[in-house]
Amino acid sequence: MQPVEKATALGMSLVSGALAAAMFKQVWKLASGQDDAPDADDLERGWTEVLVAAAIQGAIFGLTKAAVQRAGAQSFHRRR
Repeated sequence: MQPVEKATALGMSLVSGALAAAMFKQVWKLASGQDDAPDADDLERGWTEVLVAAAIQGAIFGLTKAAVQRAGAQSFHRRR
């Protein structure tokens, strides 16, 4: 991997993380009506709520990461 590709991939990773975090916050707000998702160590929230939030967050982060990486790979492939 070229240095330019590495730097671009790092930047894209940072952007995809921020995008996924913003998307999760909006999805959680729509799904639960609450502004903040529960943390695993928040004892005032039930197991179901914590695990559902974690599953949704994982799916959104995984999907966003894969989409951004795929777009980057295709972009670099076309430029060669």
